[in-house]
Amino acid sequence: MKRFIYIITDRNRNNLHVGLSSDLIKTLDFYRQMPTLFFDNANQLNRLVYFEEINTEEQAMERFKTVSTYTRPQKEKMIRPVNPDWIDLTIGLNFESGIRVRPQFRPSINHARKAITF
Repeated sequence: MKRFIYIITDRNRNNLHVGLSSDLIKTLDFYRQMPTLFFDNANQLNRLVYFEEINTEEQAMERFKTVSTYTRPQKEKMIRPVNPDWIDLTIGLNFESGIRVRPQFRPSINHARKAITF
C-alpha cells in the first residue's frame, strides 16, 4: 500500500509540519475540519507544500523519521526545488483524484437591475 510523506504549512510559512499518511486527501480534509489542532487561528496548517509517494510502509516510516529530524533550512531545501513559490499542491491532488470542486462564484447582481426609461 502506498504511503505519503508530506509537509504542510500555514499561510505565512511560519510552521512546517511533517506527516505520514496512507490517504493524503483525507488527511488534508482532516486538517481543514480541525484548523486549530496544532496551533491557534493565526497559524492554521492549510497549505500542502511538499509530498512524496512511497511504495512500502517500512520505507515510508524510515523516511518519515528522517525528515522529521530535519531542521527548517533542510526542509526548505527539500521544498524549493519542487515548489519554489510554495503554492498549495492540494488543487492538483483534487484534480488528479477526480474530485471536482465547484468554484465559488459571486452571485451576479446584473439580473436584479431593471432598465430605467425616461
